[in-house]
Amino acid sequence: MSMDAFARRLLDWFDEHGRHDLPWQEPRTAYRVWVSEIMLQQTRVSTVIPYFHRFMQAFPGIAELAAASDDAVMAHWAGLGYYSRARNLHRAAGILAEEHGGRFPRDFEAVVALPGIGPSTAGAILAQAFGQRHAILDGNVKRVLARQHAVEGWPGRTAVNRELWALAEGHTPGERVADYTQAIMDLGATICRSRPECERCPVAATCRARVEGRTADLPTPRPRKRLPERESWMLVAAGPEGVLLEKRPPSGIWGGMWCFPEFPGRAELEDWLANNGLATGAAHERRALRHTFTHFRLTARPLVVETGGLPPAIADDDRLAWYRGQSDMGLAAPVRKLIDSLTRDAGQREMNLEPREERNP
Repeated sequence: MSMDAFARRLLDWFDEHGRHDLPWQEPRTAYRVWVSEIMLQQTRVSTVIPYFHRFMQAFPGIAELAAASDDAVMAHWAGLGYYSRARNLHRAAGILAEEHGGRFPRDFEAVVALPGIGPSTAGAILAQAFGQRHAILDGNVKRVLARQHAVEGWPGRTAVNRELWALAEGHTPGERVADYTQAIMDLGATICRSRPECERCPVAATCRARVEGRTADLPTPRPRKRLPERESWMLVAAGPEGVLLEKRPPSGIWGGMWCFPEFPGRAELEDWLANNGLATGAAHERRALRHTFTHFRLTARPLVVETGGLPPAIADDDRLAWYRGQSDMGLAAPVRKLIDSLTRDAGQREMNLEPREERNP
């Protein structure tokens, strides 16, 4: 397939201005590209880089990731958000270990069948790792193409998405596919942003949105919808062994992460304390935590109580554990912030949050 003018200009720009030193580019293995692509979903490169380095150090290959515990994987993902990505990555590693001999497949259908991998991510991995010709259509590419061709309509609509896929397919060259894939992502991430720097853009001359003065209007934004509000209460139980945490179910918000036990209201929280025989001392409310998710806004009201150890009725519940700074417990970001706040206010020793000493066996 011949290379069109758009792809040629983009590659010329990439050779001089593109990102050539990203950590997953050297060495560029399918595993490293795969992990980076999952981390980069809805997350900036600058945020991902330190997480990627730590993840590779802990899980250098498919075998190590497949053999790791859920808690270990979630602990290395804590703070990146969108935690279903980590759960799917871990599940996919198990599938690769069991069904593909620990190797990342080169077949598109096999890749897209893995948990957490859609057509664009599959194309990006195969293009960058193996040089296969596959179009991609992540958020950055949608923005570039919607402006370049003045595509009307919110890209989340089926017809608009189909049109953008056709354009992505048409522009993808038959050679230097890995570089082209990185180039168009780089263009969207560094120049064709929400406020584009058209004077630096290598394809500005053919950009219909720029010519028509419509870069602020394209791509068409998602129709505004008022996010519903939810409220809950979080139990922050400080005892002799640390702070009580509960492991959340695998699905849902903060799935698989360790959080404070959560209740729909204060009455339900106090009933749980009473019904389970947790003797408490003074209790006081902390400032509410507000967190915005994709589909709703959450206001969580922490109630800090002083308590002793867990009574026999719930002591064997493996969903509950005391936290004292263990590095292998993946904490949801708001939980980490609140623990840090409590530690600063009360002092590590009083809150029993000093990290435990780790000794080599």
